[in-house]
This record gives sequence, C-alpha cells and structure tokens, in this order.
Amino acid sequence: MTLTAMPGPASAQFGLGGIVYDPTNYAQNVLTAARSLQQINNQIRQIQNQAQSLINEARNLASLPVSTLSTLTNQINQTRQLLTEAQRIAYRVRDIQQAFTQRYNGANLTASSSQMVANANARWQDSVGAYQDALEVQAGVVGNIDGARGSIETLVTASQSATGALQASQAGNQLLALQSQQLADLTAAVAAQGRAQALEAARNAAEEAEARERLRRFFKK
Repeated sequence: MTLTAMPGPASAQFGLGGIVYDPTNYAQNVLTAARSLQQINNQIRQIQNQAQSLINEARNLASLPVSTLSTLTNQINQTRQLLTEAQRIAYRVRDIQQAFTQRYNGANLTASSSQMVANANARWQDSVGAYQDALEVQAGVVGNIDGARGSIETLVTASQSATGALQASQAGNQLLALQSQQLADLTAAVAAQGRAQALEAARNAAEEAEARERLRRFFKK
C-alpha cells in the first residue's frame, strides 16, 4: 500500500486506496467539532444554572412551615382581658375622672363626716382592687414567659433550617412579633403597677386633707 501525494494549494494531500486525506481539513474539522462541543457544554451549564436559579426562587417563595401567630395572639388577648377586668376604676379616662370627682378631687371637704368615712372606705377599696389587678396582670405576664420561650425555640430552629429568603424573612417577622408581644406585656404590667401606686398616693393625699378638715371641725365645736 502506497501513499500518493496529491496537489493542493495550501496543504499536502495524500491518497490512500483512492481516498484523499487532507490533514489541514482534518485539523479544521477537529477544531470545529471541539468548538461545537464547547458551545454545547456552555449551553448545558446555562441550563443547569437556570434550573438551579428556579430551584432557589422556589425555595425563596416557600412559606415557613411553622407559625406562632396564634400563640402570640392568644397571649396578647389574655393580657388585654386582664386589663379590661380592672376593678373599681377602669383604665378609661372618663371612669378615672368620674371616680376622682366623687372620691378624691378636693377630698370632698364639704361633705358630712359620714360621707367622708364612706369616701375613705371607697378609696381603700380602689387601692386594694388596683393592687390585686396589678398582681393578676403580673401573673399573666409571667405565665406568658413559658409560651414565649417555646415560640423562640421554634422560630430560631425554623430560621436556622430555612431554605429560602421568604422563610428566613417570615421567621424574622415572627420573632419581631414575639418581641412586640413581650413589650406589650411589659407595658401592661408597668401600667397596672403604676395605676395601683397612683391610686394609693391619691388615697393618702385625700385622707390627709380629710384628717385636717375633721380636726378643724373638732376644734370648732
């Protein structure tokens, strides 16, 4: 078997059994095939990236599988209920103004001695009821601590295992809601305690004024 050189303008060609072999053309074909393969690989990578992007977007849109909203709502409603059950003097401004007009304001120094005694007894009941209300609100707030701790553990675990931005954001929002509920509990406890202390201070002031008036009336006789 012999190779016969064939004329060519730019490269040597050889005949092998009547088949023309062009090395340059072969090299170009190989290079073209390699480039085509590279393009195909690039397209495959693009498709893979797009698929991964879709997966990530799906994860970002996935809702958090846990929710503590109902627990937080129940705790807030319980605290609110305790505040609405305030004894004697409610937290409404109108009720406070009415009670002070009747029993505190000016100490009713023009009232009879029997009326002064009745007012003093009413003020004492106000103070006792307010301190009882404060203790009940504080007990309710303390009772919410266990629920808050459970919610925190649930949300922290969920945020750590979140698969997407939406889940992480939802976990963060629920943690903020829990913080708001705890601040509401703290505000309620402070308000109840402050209410009790304010009524006690008002009672002491009224009793001091009435004591002076009774002493004045005694020496006037």
